[in-house]
Amino acid sequence: MSQSSEATADEPVYYVISDLHIGGDEQLEDAEFLDELLGFLERLETAEENAELIINGDAFGLWEFTAIEGLAKFDRLEETYPKLFDQFRATGDSVPITLLPGNHDHELAAYDEYVERFAEYNVNLVQDESITREVGDQAIHFEHGHQRDPNNRIEDWGNPHASPLGYFYNTLVTSRAGKLSHRGRYNWLKDVQAVTPTERMPVWLISKYFYREMNPLLRYALVPFLLLFNISALLSVLAGLDLAGVWSMPVDRTVSFLGQFGTAGTAVWFLLSVNVAIAGLLVLVGIPLYFIRRDVRKTIQRFGVFETALTVDAEAPYVEAARDVFAERPDTAIFCYGHTHRPTTRETDGGLLVNSGTWLKRLHRRDGIIGVLPPVFFPSYQLCAVRIAAESEGVAVEYESIEKSNPSAEELTLTERLLTLGREPNPELPDRTVVGDESTVSTPEAVD
Repeated sequence: MSQSSEATADEPVYYVISDLHIGGDEQLEDAEFLDELLGFLERLETAEENAELIINGDAFGLWEFTAIEGLAKFDRLEETYPKLFDQFRATGDSVPITLLPGNHDHELAAYDEYVERFAEYNVNLVQDESITREVGDQAIHFEHGHQRDPNNRIEDWGNPHASPLGYFYNTLVTSRAGKLSHRGRYNWLKDVQAVTPTERMPVWLISKYFYREMNPLLRYALVPFLLLFNISALLSVLAGLDLAGVWSMPVDRTVSFLGQFGTAGTAVWFLLSVNVAIAGLLVLVGIPLYFIRRDVRKTIQRFGVFETALTVDAEAPYVEAARDVFAERPDTAIFCYGHTHRPTTRETDGGLLVNSGTWLKRLHRRDGIIGVLPPVFFPSYQLCAVRIAAESEGVAVEYESIEKSNPSAEELTLTERLLTLGREPNPELPDRTVVGDESTVSTPEAVD
């Protein structure tokens, strides 16, 4: 494990991971990062430091099991991931492992039997909403973060029948996707868990249908039209001006230019003519529809019908929560949470917000540069563990990256790869940050 040379001897060191979402119906059982997780746990097992592993919520996808109830879900996890539970036992012999429930595995807080079952694998299941750990002269506040999300907040903590909006989404949509994913041309529908925020779901489905499920002949026939749509829309306006006798020069010059290329020019002109005709029709229909859509949106906003988003990804609720914690317990230097799947750090009121990210696949939206092609959702992994330790200058927070190859070559079609050429995402983990004893936050200076 990565260790700072300035770490204070014998002080506790905390490793934090979250949002593994292991388990679920059918195709959701495939934990694509399992080998990397086992490797991380094996290395932690031999770490020569006073370490503790904190799994900060959503370790398991219990909401995504819809055919079984209660402790039968634990039995399924044991049967499906025997190597993982064996490694929990081995690592837990050397390093304390503490597990906090998240919203997806809130049932862990509902049945005391889970505490006993996890204890058999040297995992200490804490059924509270949050925990605190000391680090040097300061403290760390740990919670999953879903209690700050109005659509996933558990109002009656520990009630096995608690069902916020997110519960219904996962049992009706996510689990169903796990059952249907194998029917696709590629087993992609199971990646529904990686679509955040949830509002992106319709666009993601359109994208995957177009690039993955649509008949290839139909897709390749549509691509030229969609790529040239912006040009065709412009030409349709110019053609309208030509027909009205207002301005004919652009059309005349286009015909003259393409005429130089003989048959090839004629073919291009024919393609453009068809595109122009269709684009012109869409423009004529689209203009009134645009104004109608804008008026409907204003009306909906006046009535506040959709004021609450399906998913809370904004940091504002966590900044506010951290400020409350820092004010109530001045010795607290770090507010560590997960839930939003975004590995980030942010200073506020002299303390530090730390998000532990996710081990799920991440999808990065890439819109087309030209035309009206559906956006491409580029997949990548950003597996990480957060290390928090006391050092001479304060409390250090650093992210350890766990290497895993990105699946883009296998999961993107040739069309998607061509459209994202040179625009592949390269997400970076936050820099090392130190929270000083005087409640100051410092980050290393950039090196040229």
